[in-house]
Amino acid sequence: MKHEVKLVENRATLILTYTVLSIALIITLFPIALLVLNSVKPAAQIVQNPLAWPETFRWDNFTRAWEDARFSQTMLNSVILTATTIVLVCTTSSLTAYVLARRKIESWKIVTFYLLGTTTAPIQLFLFPLYFGFAKLGLINNTFAVALIYTAIFSPFAVMLLRTYFLAIPRELEEAAQIDGANHWQVFTKVMLPIVSPGILTVALIIGLYSWNEFLIATTFLQGSENMTAVVSFFLLSGQYSSDWGEIMAAALIIVLPVVVLFVLLQRRFIEGMAGGSVKG
Repeated sequence: MKHEVKLVENRATLILTYTVLSIALIITLFPIALLVLNSVKPAAQIVQNPLAWPETFRWDNFTRAWEDARFSQTMLNSVILTATTIVLVCTTSSLTAYVLARRKIESWKIVTFYLLGTTTAPIQLFLFPLYFGFAKLGLINNTFAVALIYTAIFSPFAVMLLRTYFLAIPRELEEAAQIDGANHWQVFTKVMLPIVSPGILTVALIIGLYSWNEFLIATTFLQGSENMTAVVSFFLLSGQYSSDWGEIMAAALIIVLPVVVLFVLLQRRFIEGMAGGSVKG
């Protein structure tokens, strides 16, 4: 009898879990489905009823969006900026996190407070001083300079996350490598980095997503049409008095699609990386 009651309870819990997950899935996929649906509709039909099935399919929305937003140039700019930021953040953060995890630092609480403070501080506090400083140095419309700003913004989060990975690695591995004659740099590059590679991949995905979608800094420091990112060029598609919503939806889908495809391909490693970084330290 108790076994039957427990079986019924487990089945009810399972049904409830799947119901909640199904609702969450619908809520998550609804905006993407609406975006795909409206990307092939005329603007007038979108304004009339954005939830209706397309009466006529306007595939030319994608070609017009690609040309008007100059995605052939702006997407390349976004790729270069995102890739540069990922390389800088992963390089500097992995080195910093390794030192913080393996070296006893008396002022660790102060360092933690600094990292948390810089993570939560709004960029608007630094925007004007940064702009005037970069203007004086002639770094406006410089992609690498913007990547440096992104690195300064995103590195504290990356350091905090990667530090947990290094803390989870037994010190015996380092000691064994040093006994075999490896120096500190060889221990870091040959032993530690391969082990924390899931964490570095997780950081790369998160930082890449933030850099790809970032708007405020990109539109402030990359003002030239030749240096504009895809997100900024997408924003410029919206006119002051009228907008072609079919073209805008198509442009939004073009920007979102690479991120979605990349995350779907790497989702297992991403989840494993997040789970591996949940060590308390």
